[in-house]
Amino acid sequence: MNTPHKKTHARYFILAMITLVLTLATGDRATLSVAGLDMQRDLGISSIEMGYLFSVFSWAYVICMTPAGWVSDKFGSKLAMFLGVLIWSIVTIGMGFVSYISLIIPALLILRFLLGVCEAPVGPSAGRIIAAWFPSAERGVAGAIFNSAQYVSIAVFMPLMGWLCHTFGWQHVFIIMGLLGMLVAFLWNKIFHVPMKHPWVNQAELEHIRQGGGLIDLDMALGQDTQGRPVKKSASWYDIGQLFKSRMLIGIFIAQYCINAITWFFMSWFPIYLVKERGLTILQAGMIASVPAICGLAGGITSGYISDWLLKKTNNLSLARKGPITFGLTLSATMMLCNYVQTESMVIFFMSLAFFGKGFGSLGWAVVADTAPKKIIGITGGIFNSIGNLSGIITPVVIGYVLSMTGSFQLALIFVGSHGIIAVLSYWVIVGKIKRLELTSLALSPTAPVPTTKKLT
Repeated sequence: MNTPHKKTHARYFILAMITLVLTLATGDRATLSVAGLDMQRDLGISSIEMGYLFSVFSWAYVICMTPAGWVSDKFGSKLAMFLGVLIWSIVTIGMGFVSYISLIIPALLILRFLLGVCEAPVGPSAGRIIAAWFPSAERGVAGAIFNSAQYVSIAVFMPLMGWLCHTFGWQHVFIIMGLLGMLVAFLWNKIFHVPMKHPWVNQAELEHIRQGGGLIDLDMALGQDTQGRPVKKSASWYDIGQLFKSRMLIGIFIAQYCINAITWFFMSWFPIYLVKERGLTILQAGMIASVPAICGLAGGITSGYISDWLLKKTNNLSLARKGPITFGLTLSATMMLCNYVQTESMVIFFMSLAFFGKGFGSLGWAVVADTAPKKIIGITGGIFNSIGNLSGIITPVVIGYVLSMTGSFQLALIFVGSHGIIAVLSYWVIVGKIKRLELTSLALSPTAPVPTTKKLT
């Protein structure tokens, strides 16, 4: 550990690392959206089957998210993230070889399910890392930059995957993305460390994080505190149950579901929308899909700075988080206007405006870092991401059935765009004041039995 008095900035490098991992994760789950059209033609996959292939990822993601949060809390973010990236990269490579298997659809369903299982630790681990490495006044920016990885991924990987698919065939989309993932896994294992053990951080930076509310001791524990003494670190079902008794967290979870519904449209059907509804080639769709993604990136990063600026100016955490969320997610509903324009340029304009708004309003991970109980930040992040990704199960399948019945994306855009308005209502009607939830022990619970003593006579 460095010792000079001048504060180091190792936390920004850590932020870059978790952003890189999420960028890769988002790219790998989007491989099917780019390769899907050629796979449908070559392998005889229907629109409904494609909807289920998009959806099965989220079944696994949702089922495994809370256990992944427990793994992150129990064994630490470093190990959970390393194993996740390594295994899901191997699974991604496997999808490039499904044409050699006789039962193609079952094989793809299994591989997409495994992809969801292995990507599940990313969110909970990142939530813990942001809470440990960043003071409260910097979490808006940190959470926004981390969340912006999904836009970076689309901006970078969609054109790359479109080119690979067009030039070499759909199989190479999966193989190249998988190989990149294995490289990232070993890079992560080599470079990532917790705050108290990182060789690039000094005491001044640790004090800056600690005094600002950062939980620098959070990931010290694989059973020890900062002095090496054993500690008990396990969550009870009673602790987890308190999350679902919190009106604030329930509202945050509902809003995240709605935000992710918009994300999943862009991650699954958007390139297919550009090809089928707007007549582009897959190479053009891959390139054009990057434009809304860049706008989403700009919105995401901008909102983080504005949120933290509002917090410093007003000292009002609720206003600082809800203000950008309200503006951004209201703007995201403008995607519905694509139904009423004819030119490609206007479609890209409204999609870019909607994605900018979606990015601007996506402060969910910062809110989790602000509100999750200290004892179970990983589990809270897991539940938050799990409920949010229920939309990944529902949205692609609903769109698949809409396309099958109507042959058009018009109702699909209305269905997706309305989620932004619902998310805004959830924050203002349900969430209330944003603050950290304090867990009560079972002994202090109002419903817990009160011990009695027999009166001596």
